[in-house]
Amino acid sequence: MIAALVLAPILSVLWIALHPIENIWPHLLATTLPRYLGNTAVLTLGVGVLASMVGAGAAWLISMYRFPFSTWLEWLLLLPLAIPAYVGAYALVDFLDYSGPVQIALRETFGWVNARDYWFPHVRSRGAAVVVLAAALYPYVYLLSRAAFREQSGGSYEVARALGAGPFGLFWRVGLPLARPAIAAGAAIAMMETVADFGVVDYFGVQTLTTGIFTTWLEAGNAGGAAQIASVILAVVFALLALEKVSRKNLRYYQSARQPRPIARKVLTGAVGWGATALCAAPFAIGFVLPVGVIGGYALANPEAWFGPGLARALLNTLTVGGLAAILTVLGALFMVYGVRLTGRRLPRLVLPFTTLGYAAPGAVLAVGILFPLAAVDHRLADLWLAMTGVDPGLLLTGSAAAIVLAYVVRFFAIAQGALDSAFGRVSPSLPMAARSLGRSAGGALREVYLPLMKGSVGSALLLVFVDSMKELPATMLLRPFNYETLATRVHEKASLENLGDAAPAALLVMAVGLLATALLARANLGQK
Repeated sequence: MIAALVLAPILSVLWIALHPIENIWPHLLATTLPRYLGNTAVLTLGVGVLASMVGAGAAWLISMYRFPFSTWLEWLLLLPLAIPAYVGAYALVDFLDYSGPVQIALRETFGWVNARDYWFPHVRSRGAAVVVLAAALYPYVYLLSRAAFREQSGGSYEVARALGAGPFGLFWRVGLPLARPAIAAGAAIAMMETVADFGVVDYFGVQTLTTGIFTTWLEAGNAGGAAQIASVILAVVFALLALEKVSRKNLRYYQSARQPRPIARKVLTGAVGWGATALCAAPFAIGFVLPVGVIGGYALANPEAWFGPGLARALLNTLTVGGLAAILTVLGALFMVYGVRLTGRRLPRLVLPFTTLGYAAPGAVLAVGILFPLAAVDHRLADLWLAMTGVDPGLLLTGSAAAIVLAYVVRFFAIAQGALDSAFGRVSPSLPMAARSLGRSAGGALREVYLPLMKGSVGSALLLVFVDSMKELPATMLLRPFNYETLATRVHEKASLENLGDAAPAALLVMAVGLLATALLARANLGQK
């Protein structure tokens, strides 16, 4: 049942796309779909390449060298994970736009009067969207690449140096091939998040497949067309996953059974050391310092915005739907992972991996797959209740936040499942076996043995699902009831009206919770030397 709940929205999208009320495939193919696909492809490839270069390059410098502030940067490079990409987009435009501090300083310095006196790159462009998304998503590549570089044996590099390999040769011929699976996995995550993005591309005016869903559904009123575009997104996402697996199909990477000798980090001094510091500090500055500085400046300059109408309600709504989704997701994942471990049947073990597909589906796609079946159920329930009692109850599911919670559960079920599956695997089998031999039931062993040993992982799963739910924008915008606002939708709406002063408090609240989750993630991953 849990697997069916998670997979139902994806299957629903495919069903609606194949059986639309009005087939607009010919119209899409002749007009907008090529543009949507082209922009999505350029963004996806651009972000994948740039995030891989930045993340793997920073991980290599941090793992192989010591230079000024390298110990601090090792942690600081993770902080952009706490910043939603759409907040970074608002900050970049405000900083670089005609009325921003950069262009004002240029005009004052060189005596320029207006925009006709000089040339400046167009800020709201596809290239700027690539930079913003890469700055927000490179930590996925950095985190996995850094772990891969640290697991490599220092002996491999000593042999390469003895054979005449220089610094670049060490990276290109030894480090990069061995870390390739980790880099590819991080790049695949970044590219899937790019396909799923709505806030950045909408603010920059870049028409992608995700914005096409909003346009076709909300403006054209064609649900079948929206489902058909959503099915194209699913095909793109699954193609990315398949490409990543096929690309390393014939490659194998093994480690020695012995404990590998750690890499001796070389000390960089002088201009070279400060150059390495600058290279590692640049993505941190663009992905974290700039958004926090710009948004924080607006929050300080507009203290009355903290008491603005709707902020408290948006915060309460966010805590409600995010907290409920986190609890339900972790409970469902706990039940499913533990149940699969207990059962000897084959079907649950076969079904378990498919429940992670929801994470690969963008929020806009899930919204399409959830709303229409849920609306049909809602109307049937309302008609049944009206027939039985004579009272019209209204829309109980789609008229409340239930659809949003369901979308969050489906979207982030893979996070909770992965965390709990890993936690169960770290518990010695002898401990629950001893509990069962002393008369404890399966539930008793879970309560008295597993959960006390796994409470850190359970807490991390709850926090990660909650933070991701707070930042989720497209699914929330499509599924929310009328006049229902969360922090993410409030930030987007205020920023879209160029009102960053009112958007700043909500953005800072989202970033603060994200920072807490990033700190715990950094402690868990970087604290293991």
